Amino acid sequence: MAESNSYEEQRRRQMEENRRKLEELRLHHLSAAVREAAARPKPNPKPRPKRKAPEPGEIRRSGRVAGLPEQPSYLEGAGQRDYRGVYEAYAVWKGPTEEERAGAIAKAEELQRRIHRIRCPAFVKPMTHNCASKAAEMKIPKHFSEYLPAHDEGVVLVDKADDEFHMMYNAHRQGRHYYFHKGWRGFAANHDLAVGDCLVFHMTERAKFKVYIFRANPDYESDQTSDDSEDEE
Repeated sequence: MAESNSYEEQRRRQMEENRRKLEELRLHHLSAAVREAAARPKPNPKPRPKRKAPEPGEIRRSGRVAGLPEQPSYLEGAGQRDYRGVYEAYAVWKGPTEEERAGAIAKAEELQRRIHRIRCPAFVKPMTHNCASKAAEMKIPKHFSEYLPAHDEGVVLVDKADDEFHMMYNAHRQGRHYYFHKGWRGFAANHDLAVGDCLVFHMTERAKFKVYIFRANPDYESDQTSDDSEDEE
């Protein structure tokens, strides 16, 4: 019992000591002041003055260089020159007109008729932008299927210079088209094919085609000469 009284007395003294220290530190007064400051309405901040916008054509400069003489602008007009070059290039070649497209097709169809007169199969293929520059394959007209092999096999395209280009022929299966691939993109790039050009594919052997190119661009030197036409007579 004496030990219990001793513990309580010690605890009471400790509490008194803590209360005395709090009084010295005045912590309860500080906490009350903080709560009062938080509850007090804040004054509106002083509005910052707006910067004056520069006049049209005026260049903002720092105070260190404001008094220096004006430096020449080496980029002045560069953007206009760049755009002008683009517009001039676009004006030079906007793609074939309808008349130029029709002219290339008419020449190709005339050669096709000459080839048919000597009882040789041939088909005409106008070039779209995708077929001429992007596609990895070239679709063959379905009406030409009666002359084509029943299964996939390698074929050879021969150009005006008798250069040979090897590629694959894909037979019609499961609703897909007949087409040349695995070599068509290289043939198109090598001959600089463009939208509007028209090609004649003359089947000279089972898996070999002589190819004639008719250009829609009048400024492009034609790959088709009178000698080529006379060969088909």
